[in-house]
Amino acid sequence: MSDFPGGIYAITFETADTGHLLTQIEAALVGGVAAVQYRDKSTDVARRHEQASELASLCHQFGVPLIINDDLRLADLCDADGVHLGRDDGSLREARIILGKNKLIGASCYQSLDLALAAQAAGADYVAFGSFFPSPTKPAAARADVALLRAATPAIHLPVVAIGGITLANAPQLLDAGADSLAMLSALFDAPDVRAAAHDLNHLFEAEPEQ
Repeated sequence: MSDFPGGIYAITFETADTGHLLTQIEAALVGGVAAVQYRDKSTDVARRHEQASELASLCHQFGVPLIINDDLRLADLCDADGVHLGRDDGSLREARIILGKNKLIGASCYQSLDLALAAQAAGADYVAFGSFFPSPTKPAAARADVALLRAATPAIHLPVVAIGGITLANAPQLLDAGADSLAMLSALFDAPDVRAAAHDLNHLFEAEPEQ
C-alpha cells in the first residue's frame, strides 16, 4: 500500500481539447494541488489514452500522483500512480494484483461507512465520501452528511476524501469534521484563474490544523 497525500485533489473536466486540459492542470499543479484524478467517461479510447499519458508525465514533473477514474486497464497502460474505483467498477483486490503494491487505489464509498470499512479491509489506500453539497458535475448525486466524516474518524485508518460541490466557503466544515483531502472540479476549473484558486484552496487546507 502507498500513502495518499492530504490536500486538494483535482478532478479533471472532460474535453476533447488536450492542450487546454494540460494547460489548466498545469495551472492547478503550480497552485499546489496534492493529487490529480483523470476522469473522462467518453468512448474515445485513443483520446483517453493520450490525455492520461500526457497527464501522467505532467504530474510526475511536479511530484504529484495521477489517479485514473474507473479504468484499471488505462491506469496500467499509461503508468499512472493508481486507480479510483466506484461501487460497480471492479474489485479492489484485482486492482491491487494488477497494479502492484506501490500504486494507489481509492474507493468511492458514497454515503456508506460500511462500504468504507469493506474497502479498508480489501486494501484500499484511501476512501471517498460524498456528495456533501450540490454539485454542478453530478447534480442528482445523493447527499452525504458531514456527520459521516466524524463517524469515520475512529473507524477508518486511511486518508478520507470528501467530494461534491466543495468550495472555499464550505470546505472548512469538512476539514473540521475530519476530511484529509478535498476533491474538487468546479471550484478549480470554473475559476477565472485556476492557479490562484488552487493556491487559495490549498492555503485553506494547510491552515486548517492551526484553527
